[in-house]
Amino acid sequence: MYLKKVDGPRAVTLTDGSKMTRADLPSANTRRWVASRKAAVVRGVVYGLISKDDALSRYNLSDDEFIEWVRAVSTHGEVGLKATMLQKYRQL
Repeated sequence: MYLKKVDGPRAVTLTDGSKMTRADLPSANTRRWVASRKAAVVRGVVYGLISKDDALSRYNLSDDEFIEWVRAVSTHGEVGLKATMLQKYRQL
């Protein structure tokens, strides 16, 4: 069996005890960013599965956009990443 060489771990254990692997990350050519995909990228970076720089280049994200995702998750959870919720929070 051949395993592709990757930088960093192949899997990490989340605080709830579940495992997250590189297969759980969205595809590099993702066009439609729903809240669950954004949250997966944030979890991957926070738990060390993928580096922030690698995530920014892989998903063609700006540093500011990624920081907003992290802020939304830490403040409101995954629900905070929904487009309708972003509009609501910006009005406050």
